[in-house]
Parts: sequence; C-alpha cells; structure tokens
Amino acid sequence: MKTGDKIPEVLGTDQQGNIVKASDYAGSKLIIYFYPKDNTPGCTAEACSLAQGYQQLQAAGYQVIGVSKDSAASHVKFIDKYDLPFRLIADTDTTLNQAFGVWREKKMAGRTYMGTVRTTFVVDEQGVITHVIEKVNTRDSANQILELVK
Repeated sequence: MKTGDKIPEVLGTDQQGNIVKASDYAGSKLIIYFYPKDNTPGCTAEACSLAQGYQQLQAAGYQVIGVSKDSAASHVKFIDKYDLPFRLIADTDTTLNQAFGVWREKKMAGRTYMGTVRTTFVVDEQGVITHVIEKVNTRDSANQILELVK
C-alpha cells in the first residue's frame, strides 16, 4: 500500500481475540506500524517509543495499532511486560502484512527468507494513507511520526 490508498476494512485479530476493523476507528487518525517480532531489541525500542509518546500522539488525534506475525499470546506478554497502551494485531498468517506490502524477501547472514519489513503507515480519518515511513527510527519513532504530521 502507498500514500493515497484506502486501508482494508478488516485489519485482523488483536491480542484479546477481537476483530479489528478500520470502521472501529472512523473519525480518528491511525498509526499502523508493522514490526518483525515481539521482544527483540529494535521492536521493543519502537514499541516503547510509541508507548512513551502515546499521549502526544493521542493529543494529535491518532490511535496506534501494532502488527506482527506473533501470536495473540505473545502479544499479551509483550503488552504486559512493557505496559503498552495500544492494540497489537496477531497477523499469524501474514494476510495484513501482504495486503500492506511489507511481507518481503529479506537477507541476513547470507540467508534469504520472507519476513516483515519494519514500516509505519499514517492514516487519516477516512482510512486513507497519508504517509509511509520505511526508514523507521526505532528509538524515537513517536517523535519521528509527530514531526512528519506537524
């Protein structure tokens, strides 16, 4: 997905097993961030940055949703461990990753595999993507977003 695209209505299932729909956030702006894995250094830094900046993001009119292919049980532990104030979608079959175009071939240590490319999507009140951040500053992602949407 790219700037100007409308996000899908059904986004997936959150850590509590609830279906997450775009219409649940009608009239609100959204930050949908895709990350590779719960409890890894970069992903934890990003989640904690968004948690620390959550009040400022809310004051700017944004709700936050995180997405990875981890299970709902993994997400519950991740949320509890770091006191995350937002929902995490358990995209275990990578449907949402694929819909947003972030499930791609990656290379590490000479090995090629499919995985989530860390990407943040900024979405307006009508469910249209206004910004795509592909070079995410994991340690300062909340401020990176706030600077972008000023």
